[in-house]
Formats: sequence, structure tokens, C-alpha cells
Amino acid sequence: MSGAAKILVVGPLGVGKTTLIGTVSEIEPLSTEASMTQAGVRADPYTGDSGKKTTTVALDFGRRTVDGDLVLYLFGTPGQQRFLPAWQDLAKGALGALALVDTRDLAASFDALGNLEDLDLPFAVAVNVFPDGPGYAADDIRTALDLLPDTPLVTCDARDRASSIRALIALVRHLIHVATEAS
Repeated sequence: MSGAAKILVVGPLGVGKTTLIGTVSEIEPLSTEASMTQAGVRADPYTGDSGKKTTTVALDFGRRTVDGDLVLYLFGTPGQQRFLPAWQDLAKGALGALALVDTRDLAASFDALGNLEDLDLPFAVAVNVFPDGPGYAADDIRTALDLLPDTPLVTCDARDRASSIRALIALVRHLIHVATEAS
């Protein structure tokens, strides 16, 4: 397969979107990180890693070539719902999305998944494995997130290149399947 595809990487605050894009990008990734402030904590409560000092305020961007001639342009969205207008702009022209979720707070992913459904954008779900995160069976995660049976569900470690690329490949396979069914 050859060509290019715009892919969104979505999920709640602190789920690993910036990390995943930085891990897989073959170019120096663009990141619009800003310091988290006390005022921001009131607007965007975050219960994850207490060492988190920055957050994406516009987008992250990276590029990854898969199988030599398929170029994925990766656009990471801000995790906070208040940035939804920017999120919707980033979605224009996207073929699909990789939705990252965190088992420490699956409910935090509901907004991102709902946004994808509202945009009618095909997606795969990647459970980003955190060392202190509880492990759940895939069926339990599917039920908790109310995923359709054909929605790919994979695990990954956003810090690990091979693992993150496998998650992106699962999404690309899903996009091919969706496109084949539509024709």
C-alpha cells in the first residue's frame, strides 16, 4: 500500500498522546506543550501522574512511514474537552483515529470516544499500559467503553516504538477494512 493518511491520536489529558507521537515519529515532532498552572488544574482536573508539568494546548504532529511507502501524518489532539473546537478542526481530512485510554480512569475517555462517534470517524482503541494501572480483560474494557464489536482494541506502551507502531498498524488495517466494506 502506498500513499499518505492523516491520523488523529486522541484521548484524555495525560493518557500518552504526546509520548506516542514522539516515540514513533521519524521526524522531530512538533509539540505545543504549555506549563500546567494552578488555574488550569481547576479547569481541567487531572488525577494521573502527579509529576505531569505540561499539557498540549493546540496539537502534536509527527510523521511515520509504514512498510516503506505509506506515510502516516499523526495529529495529537488536546485532551481537555474545552479544546473541542481545535479538536474538530484537526479532524478535517483525517481518515481515522487512534484513541488512547488509561485503565486507571476509563471514564475519562468517554468524551474523546464520543467526539469520534459524533464526527463519524473510524477508530481503534489502544490501552496505554501504565505500571500502576489495573489490568482488565479485553471484554471488560469493551463493555466499559461501550465499543462496537468491530472496533479494534489493542494494548500498547506509548514509550515503546514497536508497541506503538503495532497500535497504528491495527488502526490502518481497520481503516482498510472499513474502506473495503464501503465500496
